[in-house]
This record gives sequence, C-alpha cells and structure tokens, in this order.
Amino acid sequence: MKPLISALVAMSIATAVPAVAAEKTVSIVLVHGAFVDGSGWKDTYDILSNAGYEVLVVQQPTISLRDDVAETERVIAKARHPVILVGHSYGGMVITEAGDNPKVQSLVYLAAYAPDAGESVSTLSEGSVPAGEQKGPLVVEGNFIFVDRDKFPTSFAGGVDAATARFMAAAQLPFGLQAVQSKVDRVAWKTKPTYYMVTMEDHIIPPTWLRTMAKRSGAKVTEIKSGHAVMLSHPREVAAFIRSADTSATE
Repeated sequence: MKPLISALVAMSIATAVPAVAAEKTVSIVLVHGAFVDGSGWKDTYDILSNAGYEVLVVQQPTISLRDDVAETERVIAKARHPVILVGHSYGGMVITEAGDNPKVQSLVYLAAYAPDAGESVSTLSEGSVPAGEQKGPLVVEGNFIFVDRDKFPTSFAGGVDAATARFMAAAQLPFGLQAVQSKVDRVAWKTKPTYYMVTMEDHIIPPTWLRTMAKRSGAKVTEIKSGHAVMLSHPREVAAFIRSADTSATE
C-alpha cells in the first residue's frame, strides 16, 4: 500500500509544479526610460523568464546619457548569452549607443527615441506636433525635467490602472537636462537587426515622430493601440514582440 501512496503523492507533486521552459540561447536586457525605473518591466520580465530567457533589467539613473550607456554595458557584460537589447522611451537613446557592443545581436525599440549620430532627445523633440497628437506635458525644475504630476496618468500612463498611474506620478525619477541634451555618437541600428513598436495613442512622443524614427532605422515595425507605458498596459504583446527579435528561435 505504501508504494502506491508514494506514487500518488509523487504524481500530485509533478502535476502541481509547472514545467520549466528550457533555457534559451539568447539573453534579454531591458532598459527603462525617463521618469520611471526598472520595476515597470515586472510583468514583461515574468513572461519572458517563464519562457526560458535570461532577463536582466538595467537600473540607470537617467541623469547623464554617458553614465546610462555605461551602466547598460555593465549589465550586457553579465549576460550569459548574446543579447536582445530593449529600450523604452529615452531608453532608445541608451540602446542606440550601447547596442554597438558586439555582444548585442538585435535591438528592440518600444515607443522610443531612435536617434542618428549627432541627435539628442532635445533635437528630436524640436519638431512641430502633428494635428490631433500630443507630446509630454513637461515641467523643468532646476537641472531636471518631470512630467506634470496631475497630467501624468493620462499622458505617460494611459491604459495603466488608475492606482498604479497615480503612484508612478508621485514616484517619478528626475530626468537630467544633461541626458536630454547629450548627442549620440554611435548608432547601432545602422548595423544591427532592429525592431520597433509604435504606440498609436502615445501622449508623450507623438506617434508621427515614432513612425518617422522607425522608418529611418529600417526596423521591422508593429503598431499597437496603446499609450506610452506599453510594457505596463500590454505586457504580453510587448513580450511577444521582444521574442520576435530572437533570431535563434526555432519554435
């Protein structure tokens, strides 16, 4: 009788524990944008990790572009495999430079700046806003920029649940003017496979600007009906898009 009970217990344990996906041969490095930190990647991180990817999250201070690139390259160096480098918003500036690292196999831009050499967030934001579109309601405080706290939930966090959006507005990280004004020297999208997700309801970077940068980079483009914080409002779609950049995938 005891062997039968033991076998039943073993079977119940086996069925209760979900199968762990085999480790993929590609690592994913996630780079957040301005005003937020790496915790915004939580849902995307979980989905990709459960799919078998090594996922690393950069926590860059967004005060200086050079420091943010250096921190991203430090994380890239820790990855066990070739890297898919993902950047959201200002994170696109960072991955454009850091993506020049030979360990990076492809780039993924999510509602992100994709600069050419000599361009900065500041120069890319000088164009007129197309009719019917919006750009971020920004407030300058000394040497830092923030999103207007009252407008943050609808401008930055459209589509995110209200309580989370209010917290994000209150917990904003300062975005340094030095990071805003620094120009990119290296342009990885000119030599690496590039993927770009355009957020069609973006109220921080106008969708027309996003489409222009995506087209110029020669990226494989998808559009999604989402606000700026797409990794929070649509983590499954974001994770699937990132996985599409895995050129080693056979499934």
